[in-house]
Amino acid sequence: MTPQFDCFIIFAEMRTGSNFLESNLDQFPGLKCYGEAFNPYFMVSPKTKELFGVTTRARDKDPLVLVEAIKKGTDGLPGFRFFHDHDPRVFEALIDDPRCAKVVLTRNHLEAYVSRKIAWETDQWQLNDVKDVIKKRATFHGWEFERLFYRMKDFQLQIKDRLQRSGQTAFYIDYEDAQDLAVLNGLARFLGVDHEITEFAGTFKKQNPESLEDKVVNYDKLLETVGKIDVFDLHRIPNFEPSRPAAVTTYVLSEATGMVFMPVKGGPKERVQDWMNRFGETQAGFSQKMLRKWKREHKGHRSFTVLRHPVERLHSVFCHHFLRHGPDTYWDIKHALRESYGVEVPEAEPDESWSVEAHKQAFVQFIDFVDRNLKGQTGIRVDAAWASQSAVLQGFAGFALPDHVLREDQLEEGLGGLLAELGITMSDWPAAPAEDQPFALSQIYDTEIEKKIRKLYQRDYMMFGFRPLGR
Repeated sequence: MTPQFDCFIIFAEMRTGSNFLESNLDQFPGLKCYGEAFNPYFMVSPKTKELFGVTTRARDKDPLVLVEAIKKGTDGLPGFRFFHDHDPRVFEALIDDPRCAKVVLTRNHLEAYVSRKIAWETDQWQLNDVKDVIKKRATFHGWEFERLFYRMKDFQLQIKDRLQRSGQTAFYIDYEDAQDLAVLNGLARFLGVDHEITEFAGTFKKQNPESLEDKVVNYDKLLETVGKIDVFDLHRIPNFEPSRPAAVTTYVLSEATGMVFMPVKGGPKERVQDWMNRFGETQAGFSQKMLRKWKREHKGHRSFTVLRHPVERLHSVFCHHFLRHGPDTYWDIKHALRESYGVEVPEAEPDESWSVEAHKQAFVQFIDFVDRNLKGQTGIRVDAAWASQSAVLQGFAGFALPDHVLREDQLEEGLGGLLAELGITMSDWPAAPAEDQPFALSQIYDTEIEKKIRKLYQRDYMMFGFRPLGR
């Protein structure tokens, strides 16, 4: 029977018990660990000069040479420990490989941090005999712990994300779990070994079994820092929007200036494009390949996008796509809004009977529809016209981020800075925005609408700092 794995990798961090875990895995026939084989500062241990004929210099030039040497040179299943700051080329080569078993070793972040601080204080990183233990209390630094905490958390999320996307599962084991022989034997079975161990290796001893309060000099500072960290992501804004590709075909290019306008649908595209046409005719409809070629041929080019206030943008979309009839009318969605989602838009274009009150009521109903739509609670697509602007900009990143992100309410200042970079002088600015029809936003805007749209586009308000209109 062909073994399921060619190697294994233990994702861990300093002071998570990885030495202890490795020493016990080495007890199993057919398993062999090679320490921190891809630590950027040494290989396996500071005293190791080469491994399977691969020197540290050769490893740093091409780490995959060492990966293959470990596989070929080991009688059994080889593995090694990998921390967040180890060679990223190894991570990229193995994380999606189902032939490489993944073991994720975790520990309470506070315990690991304090243990690390004590180790730095005592210069005692391993303990083989409790008689040799050196006791010191650590000084807790809040900024240092926060930085380390989020770095570790991001790495763990990256591991989880890549495993999910490649359809793999890992063996998760906590620091406390590693003190359980049954769990260690279960890990061995996961790696394809039927043998069981009946006692721990005994190579390493726990160095600081005391409580955190007894190990930290300034325990009050520890409590204060932990209280500020949002462990459960209570302030995280849920996001169920689908990812958006970069709509390169909508980009507007100006040969005369070297400008690339990356419009956000529902924003002031026509207004900005009309202004760009004053320098000379603009072009659009490019593919990614064509745009890359254009950029290579236009040195010093600048790209930009323009954000619109979420309330102004959604009202403009409502009027343009669902009230005014023309080539941009969303006929099918308009019918569905009327029949299935309680949005009382007129079947024909609004006439004299369409009042300000009816307009406001229908717009509020449309806001409620978009809210459900962005949460994935409707059968209608999330259209780019009302997708969050943060999602649209994330889509830009799939091709290239804009050099400048301008605000419509500060368009002259933003374009002035852009032109200064390009060495262009101009005092003729985009025309004032036209009011929406059949009713202007100013005729219906109030705190209720602002509150609803702020809740709907929480991420945009937070990311881009939008204030209520008029402030």
